[in-house]
Amino acid sequence: MRARPSFVRACVLAASALAATAFVAAPAESAPPARIEARSADLLAVGLVQDGRMTIHLSRVIDNAPVRDAAVTVVLRGASHPATAETDGSYTLQTKDLALPGAAAVEFEVAGAGGQQSLKGTLQVAAAGGKSGDENSARQLGWWVLNFAVCIGFLWLISRRRKSAQS
Repeated sequence: MRARPSFVRACVLAASALAATAFVAAPAESAPPARIEARSADLLAVGLVQDGRMTIHLSRVIDNAPVRDAAVTVVLRGASHPATAETDGSYTLQTKDLALPGAAAVEFEVAGAGGQQSLKGTLQVAAAGGKSGDENSARQLGWWVLNFAVCIGFLWLISRRRKSAQS
């Protein structure tokens, strides 16, 4: 038995409409956090910044062991901000200065049993939370696909009515 062309067309129309709906409803990906790395002869500080909050992982260069017993102060845009020690060995800092776009010189001042060290780096924060300029392109493409599917379906229905009227 041969499949009718109208049935095949209806299946193609339904599949394209379903694909367009799924494509449009796809969730947007969040931007990766901004990263800063600063090192001295003995220490390495890695900071991840997202939503005005920096998580700092401080470790020794020689064995990559975390430094847990230090007092960390972050100098950002000319202002000193003390970091809070967390139970997992990291340090956190929350300030509105981290959300400002552009490049910023960052200095980690680490005071511990081994003395005081200064680690310097540059933080590059993307404008508008790291969102790209073409954030609506996927949604627009989905709408185009859906519009074409509806137009093709409408034309198919018109041609079907004309054929039935001629019979």
